[in-house]
Amino acid sequence: MPTKRPSTEDWMEMLEQGGYIADMSLAGMVKLAVELRRPLLLEGPAGVGKTSLADAVALALHKPLVRLQCFEGLDASQALYDWNYHKQMVDIARGDAREVFGEEYLLERPLMRALRTPGGCVLLIDEVDRADEGFEALLLEFLADYRITVPEWGTVAAREPPVVFLTSNRTRALSDALRRRSLYVYLSWPDTHRESAVVRRRVPGLTEEAVSHIVRAVQILRGWDLLKPPGVAETLDWARAYELGGQWSEDWIRETLGCVIKEILDMDVVTSRIPELLDGT
Repeated sequence: MPTKRPSTEDWMEMLEQGGYIADMSLAGMVKLAVELRRPLLLEGPAGVGKTSLADAVALALHKPLVRLQCFEGLDASQALYDWNYHKQMVDIARGDAREVFGEEYLLERPLMRALRTPGGCVLLIDEVDRADEGFEALLLEFLADYRITVPEWGTVAAREPPVVFLTSNRTRALSDALRRRSLYVYLSWPDTHRESAVVRRRVPGLTEEAVSHIVRAVQILRGWDLLKPPGVAETLDWARAYELGGQWSEDWIRETLGCVIKEILDMDVVTSRIPELLDGT
């Protein structure tokens, strides 16, 4: 008998068990990405939970997470594979090298590792917008059929295609070809209800009053046009700091502001407006 596919509600529960609170829309797109074997492109500001979604999906599927962190100048030898030239030279000098480009000399990079992981994996291609346009072309070829051709060795194809997540903070426009290849979700800041649920799950020792104070204050900060608005990770840091013995007061906020504010110009702005955080205005 065929295995019953998880419903969207099942995916919401599976993700929550992995520590991620998702709504029906997001859980539905994750379900489609897994079942259609299509990459899921996640866009949105830094700190909204794009990376942690891939972590939660890996836990839900009981698969390892393979992560490729993108950056300017990323090339094939850093993303696909490379050769251990030092070992090759040593073995040649010793006369021990039977096959110079054999598997023992292959250095797996994240994309190759994703293809060769037994049973498949979840592949996170993080901040793809930081990589050059040339890397996008390489990535499109990889995503087309999940295989890599190594000229000196042969073709490596995935027995079990990875579940692929791409994240972007929109620092530059991605190509139309990559967008067409992928399913798409835009993640914005969580609303008060969802963020409170995240805090309750991750920091279960807090009282409802403390959760309300912290989440409401963070949501206010995000409306102040700061250079670096606090993300969900900063909310959780602040909540954990409060759990250590905090008291919702101007002095406590001032002492722990570094949990949520990470830019000196923002710090100056927020310090002068702490009474507004206390009042919830």
